[in-house]
Amino acid sequence: MKKISIVIPCYNEQDNVQPICAAVCDVLKESLPKYDYEILLIDNKSKDNTRARIRELCSENTHIKAIFNIKNFGQFNSPYYALCQASGDCVVLLCADFQDPVELIPSMVQKWEEGAKVICMIKKSSKENALIYFARSVYYKMIKAMSEINQIEHFTGFGLYDKSFIELLRTLKDPTPFLRGIVAEYAPDHVEIPYEQQKRKAGKTKNNFFSLFDAAMLSFTSYTKGGLRLATFSGFFISGISFAVAMVYLVLKLVFWNRFIAGNAPILIGVFFLGGIQLFFIGLLGEYIMSMNTRIINRPLVVEEKRLNFDDSGNKKSTEKSSDE
Repeated sequence: MKKISIVIPCYNEQDNVQPICAAVCDVLKESLPKYDYEILLIDNKSKDNTRARIRELCSENTHIKAIFNIKNFGQFNSPYYALCQASGDCVVLLCADFQDPVELIPSMVQKWEEGAKVICMIKKSSKENALIYFARSVYYKMIKAMSEINQIEHFTGFGLYDKSFIELLRTLKDPTPFLRGIVAEYAPDHVEIPYEQQKRKAGKTKNNFFSLFDAAMLSFTSYTKGGLRLATFSGFFISGISFAVAMVYLVLKLVFWNRFIAGNAPILIGVFFLGGIQLFFIGLLGEYIMSMNTRIINRPLVVEEKRLNFDDSGNKKSTEKSSDE
C-alpha cells in the first residue's frame, strides 16, 4: 500500500491546527481510501496553545506525527526540514491556515500516479489584498527576469513531491534552503495546477514587512547575479556621467573664466546623489555577504526539542540526518 505524507508547518495556529487535520483526514479517507497516510506537523516554537492541541491530535490519531523545534527557525527552514523527515511515497506540503485548499490533494495524487514527480500549485488568483497580490506578481516577474533559472511565478511551495525528489532534498547541504528556487532548478519538468488562494480561516498572518523582505532577499541572493551586475554597470554609467559633467564644467570655466559662476549647488547635489547610490549598493553587497556567511557557518536547518508518534528507528535515523545537515 502506497503512503501519502502531508506536511503542515505551524506557528501560532491554535485555531487552525485541529480543523486542518480533520479536513485532511476527511479528504484522504473519502477520496483516497486505498492509501496509507501520515500527517506531519512541525511547530516552529508557537507562543499560543498550538502545541497543546497538537499533543491532543497525536494522542487521538497515531497517523498524526509532530516535531517541536527548540526555537523559531524561520519560514523556510522548518517546512524544508519536515519534508526531509516524511516517510511517504509522495509528500504534500500545505499551510495550516486553509489558504491552500485541501480538496486539491486528490488531483495532485492523480497527476503523481500518472508519472509526475513534482506538482506545483500555482496561484492564478487570490482572495488576499489586491495590492499585495500585484506586488507579488511584480516581484516574481523581476526575479524570473534576473535569474538564470526559470523561476516559477506564484508558487509558494504548496504542492506534491515524489519520494525521489525528497531524497534529493536530503542530499543538499544548504543551511538556508529556498524551496521554490530548488524546485525550479532541479524539477524543470514539474506539472503546474492553477488554483485560487483562499483567505485565512482563523488567526492573523505571521508575515510582516521584515519577513517578506527576508524572503525576497533570500531568493534574490540565492538565484540572481543581477544585483552585483547592476552595481557594476551603474558604477561605470555614473562614472561616465560624472566625467562628462566635470569636462563640461572645466570647459565653461576656462572659456568664460570668472564670469562663469555655478555655485555650490551642483557639487552638493552630486555628492548626495553619489553617496546615496554608494550606500544602496553597499547594502545590497551586504545582503550577498550575509547569505554567504550563513552558508559558510552551516548551522543545522532545525534543532528538535521533541517528537511525537515517531518510532525509535525513525527518531534515530532522523537525529543522525539532522546532525549531518
